[in-house]
Amino acid sequence: MSAPQKPKQLPVYAFLSDAATERYARMTREGVYNLVLTEIFWQQRHKFFKDAGYLLRPRYTPNWKPSWIGTNLDPTYCEDSIMLEEYKVMDATRVDTNELVAIKSFTKDTEELQIAQFFSTFKDPMNHCVPVHQILPDPFDHEKALMIMPYLRPCNDPDWSTLGDVVDFVTQTLEGLTFMHRHRVAHCDIAIPNIMMDARPLYPEGHHPVRLNFAPDGLHRVTPLPRAGRSIRYFYIDFGLALQFQPGVTPTALGRVGRDREVPELSNTVPYDPFKVDIFALGNLYSQEFERKYTNMEFLVPLVELMTQREPTRRADAEQLLLKWEEIRRDLNQSSFRWRLAPKGEPAIERVLNDTVAVAWHGINHLKSLVS
Repeated sequence: MSAPQKPKQLPVYAFLSDAATERYARMTREGVYNLVLTEIFWQQRHKFFKDAGYLLRPRYTPNWKPSWIGTNLDPTYCEDSIMLEEYKVMDATRVDTNELVAIKSFTKDTEELQIAQFFSTFKDPMNHCVPVHQILPDPFDHEKALMIMPYLRPCNDPDWSTLGDVVDFVTQTLEGLTFMHRHRVAHCDIAIPNIMMDARPLYPEGHHPVRLNFAPDGLHRVTPLPRAGRSIRYFYIDFGLALQFQPGVTPTALGRVGRDREVPELSNTVPYDPFKVDIFALGNLYSQEFERKYTNMEFLVPLVELMTQREPTRRADAEQLLLKWEEIRRDLNQSSFRWRLAPKGEPAIERVLNDTVAVAWHGINHLKSLVS
């Protein structure tokens, strides 16, 4: 993600008293910090990844021993105490570029792999599907493979802070949806967890892949830069439920699948159009994340209404929606893009204070950008 940083001095509270040192030593001996079964899966493949040019974190080296043994360090302040949270996806560093990547274990010969690789062949600015860098065979399970992708961060962490942030997000996600649908692919699981971002412009010195609000060492907190004025790119991920249709084939699907349970036509018995499901799910996302949460979101209402009609045939298709959105965006005053996102129900006095602080921070960050 970035060049290695000079180690920072640990805070005083990272060091334990004699009694606490013994307590943590006992917990370590009892296996509290041991690798769990899903982590052992990755540790077993450490050499394989190293030979392929990818390095896992120290915790996953063969015969790993906790670095705090024999010290008075609180394990919380040792990077190798940080456990994996998403068992199917591992972070790693690409040795030749020092870039952070994500490695996903999945079953071979699935439509997920075919679709992900298919989209990776396109060099199109409207392509917002996560690229696949490499597919490696699993050295221990011939029915599985390992997909190497860029490391991405949740699209709403940190949260959006200005109206311009919302406009950029809507633009990119609508472009990505239009691109997928042009190529006859329905995602079938559009939701916040399946839209991620390349957040490197917000964290120029990097951040830890598990402790997201900490530096790469996992010990010191980091503060993100604002999105405004920085090139943030959003990506659709996880094509595990996606469907691809050949030209001329009527798109139909069955099953109550996907994270958005508010899609009205989902059914286990009555076929539905998965492209219309995508439209509803993305419109519902805009409604939940922006229109219902914040003031000054009236410009989104016509778009959301076109996308969330209960009758699927009344929903506009992706191409029509993108044209509608471009029309809406042209009518927006560019100066409004700097407006702070004010939560609905925020008290007036608090709103004035927060707006004042937001303006001040915008000025400070603008000066920093001029100096740097």
